[in-house]
Amino acid sequence: MRIIVGITGASGGIYGIRLIEVLKKAGCEIHAVVSEHGCQVLEYECGVTQEMIREQVDFLHDIKNIGACIASGSFKTDAMIVVPCSMRTVASIANGIADNLLIRAADVMLKEGRKLILVPRETPLNAIHLANMLKLSQLGVRIVPASPGFYHRPTTINDLTNMMVGKICDTIDIDHDLFPRWQGE
Repeated sequence: MRIIVGITGASGGIYGIRLIEVLKKAGCEIHAVVSEHGCQVLEYECGVTQEMIREQVDFLHDIKNIGACIASGSFKTDAMIVVPCSMRTVASIANGIADNLLIRAADVMLKEGRKLILVPRETPLNAIHLANMLKLSQLGVRIVPASPGFYHRPTTINDLTNMMVGKICDTIDIDHDLFPRWQGE
């Protein structure tokens, strides 16, 4: 599979980093694009630099390069995941404001009818946030809030991260064993 991973400036960059690790292990071709604020948050929260990301992905695209392959519908991709996804990015995608490569790539996913998954990490949400996410959901975008479950009885941050990344992988049919699935009582 060829997957685009977008990382924005919302808190929760750990989800994006872990997703890249899992996709790489699954043999996916990974095209990443990270916003300027995404780079800052990754370094602050995770100690991860842009060069460290470059080493983990097949292609790290400059967010200013609107001519990159992922900006075109003729470049076939299987899915795009924006994780974490800031409310600015949600609003820009919802309103067609493709002023950088990350948003343009998401716009391409919409126009081509391909899988687009947004993982918002914001709380509380206001009516504008909810309206933008509803609009996107009605267009077929999968909204996967960064809200891990607790039925698997997590004991570490890695357990919580793996739960969310597993849920993201489920949306694009990537097999994993990141968390135990609910079996019922």
